[in-house]
Amino acid sequence: MPFEWFIALRYLRAKRKQAFISLITFISIAGVAVGVMALIVVIAVMTGFDSHLRTKILGINSHILVRNYEGAFGNVRSVRQKVLKVSVPYEGHLDRLWRLIKGENGCARVIATTPVVYVQALLDSSRGVSGAVIRGIDPGSVTKVISIGKIIKGRGLEAFEDSNDTGPPPILLGKELANNLGVTVGQAIQVVLPSGTISPVGMLPKIRTFLVTGIDTSGMYEYDASLAFIPIKSAQRLLGIGNRVHGLEIKVSDIYATDSLSRAIQKTLGFPFWTIDWQQMSRNLFSALKLEKLAMFIILTLIVLVAAFNIVSTLIMMVMEKNQDIAILKTLGATDRTILRIFIYNGLLVGLIGTALGVFGGVGLSFLLGRYKFIKIPKEVYYTDTLPILLYPSDVTIIALSAILICFLATIYPARQAAKVNPSEALRTG
Repeated sequence: MPFEWFIALRYLRAKRKQAFISLITFISIAGVAVGVMALIVVIAVMTGFDSHLRTKILGINSHILVRNYEGAFGNVRSVRQKVLKVSVPYEGHLDRLWRLIKGENGCARVIATTPVVYVQALLDSSRGVSGAVIRGIDPGSVTKVISIGKIIKGRGLEAFEDSNDTGPPPILLGKELANNLGVTVGQAIQVVLPSGTISPVGMLPKIRTFLVTGIDTSGMYEYDASLAFIPIKSAQRLLGIGNRVHGLEIKVSDIYATDSLSRAIQKTLGFPFWTIDWQQMSRNLFSALKLEKLAMFIILTLIVLVAAFNIVSTLIMMVMEKNQDIAILKTLGATDRTILRIFIYNGLLVGLIGTALGVFGGVGLSFLLGRYKFIKIPKEVYYTDTLPILLYPSDVTIIALSAILICFLATIYPARQAAKVNPSEALRTG
């Protein structure tokens, strides 16, 4: 063992003349441990919420949406074929190397596409009225791109495939939307479009009857209260747009490569097509989550800073107590650099022990929270009834290194003061 580490360990374990110094040392270790543990748990919760919301949003929304400045567009088959051929290399060399190591070709690509028609309408039943965004979807390809949600009553997309022109077309309602309308499976509702036909008495709205064949839930109130699905053919007939569609929803191999893929798709299709990816659609929400995560990291780092001040005070009092020891070490040949290292290592040991305990406690508590889910939260507010936990090794590493760095910086001033001790004066006054 190097001489400096040996002395630092002896100083840390030795019984002190002043028990107060030992108490402050234990408080410093506990402070670092609590700070690191709190940081790990909070970052795990924030990352879990971010991942949970992303999963919910990307479940009901596509990764990329292709629209047209002119509105509805035709030649859907040709557009889909062009889009399916688009792929882009990963922009970062490390990302590309990691993909190659995993056996991938180092490129992000389009996996699947599905056409969509949007209908903004008023839904009317005998018990209520509610506005909604109705999506006309292709039952054959929609499940390859998005998730409709969990069917809690009735039938799902199989009702769309079995529909015919003899009766009212099927409609799939969100849970909250069905509750607002006061309808259930098997009941009919009226879809009212504000734009209709011109008559001698003015504009008459277009009204069509649909049969509720299923009720689903995405787990998010906003979607469940305002979203409905109908077959794409029914939506096209309702709007009178023929075989044209309003957009093309796209699923890609890597959700974090949507920016470059979106630009590549727009370049391939050219004007008047334009694209928007999921990060742009939900930019405000994810930016707020990212800012909150950073703010929590900064705030909770203050706990480690408080512990670092305790390390400073511990080392200063230790230097005062070990004045004669320092003088003896110097007379035996120890240099100022050696003394500096001894006290830096002593403070680092406090930081390392506290950080190790904090990492162990934080990872353990995160595991227990994720496995047993004993903390319940309002599902209506947070879209989940338990704390979502997601802990990345990179987050734990950053937190641990940050804590160790803070502890290291806290040791510099006391260690420099120890290195400046004059042996002759210390031995004379002692």
